[in-house]
Amino acid sequence: MDYDYRYVELEVRDRVATITLNRPERRNVLSPAMLGELLRIFSDVAASDVLGVILAANGSVFSAGHDFTDMLDQELESVRSLFALCSEVMQSMQALPQPVIARVHALATGAGCQLVASADLAVASSSASFCTPGGRGGLFCTTPLVAVGRTISRKRALEMGLTGDVFDAQTAEQWGLVNRVVAPEDLIAATDELMSRVTRGSAASKAIGKRAFYEQMNMDQPHAYLYASEVMATASQHPDAQEQIRAFIEKREARWPAHVESR
Repeated sequence: MDYDYRYVELEVRDRVATITLNRPERRNVLSPAMLGELLRIFSDVAASDVLGVILAANGSVFSAGHDFTDMLDQELESVRSLFALCSEVMQSMQALPQPVIARVHALATGAGCQLVASADLAVASSSASFCTPGGRGGLFCTTPLVAVGRTISRKRALEMGLTGDVFDAQTAEQWGLVNRVVAPEDLIAATDELMSRVTRGSAASKAIGKRAFYEQMNMDQPHAYLYASEVMATASQHPDAQEQIRAFIEKREARWPAHVESR
């Protein structure tokens, strides 16, 4: 993988990639440069044999979202390009064949909160907090609410959007924005433990399942069942599925390929 990044760190250990936002002096703002690096790194990871991805950050803030200096006195097309790039990054994370866990240690606000909501799973420190602050000002957080509104209930999402309030990690867990909240000193271990569970089994099967999950969530129920049934029937022919079935019948542990197959 290409490791030449300025604002993002990449570490791969035991086939788990940790992607760390690393512009703490600017509160890890999602500038065009940061977004561009995230897009490249997601592309690199998708093509690798990595089994899972942890999204983390350095500094006192997980991410402050967009940098207003990128929008002040800018032409409409420039701002359109910024939001289009941000949307591409969010969707590319969900398009990754590997499961993605956000490891949130501090405030995630605006598009930073969108980043957490776009991850497949999230573990938060009890000291973390979440906010879509546009409701307190003059630029509503419309694009962050695309992800937030698909992660938590409509009324909760609109409460976040309309009030612009900062919500603590416990509230985020109750509302379903994060999977669990742990003490700050337990954050890394808890994230690693969850990653160990979501990466067991067939990587190829998970890639198929993750892609299908996001596809069917945008369908009405009858079409979702038609689509999911066809995906599952087709997936049953994959060697990993046949190995799982055979291992179950033979009462033994399934044996998976040493390397991830083409997804």
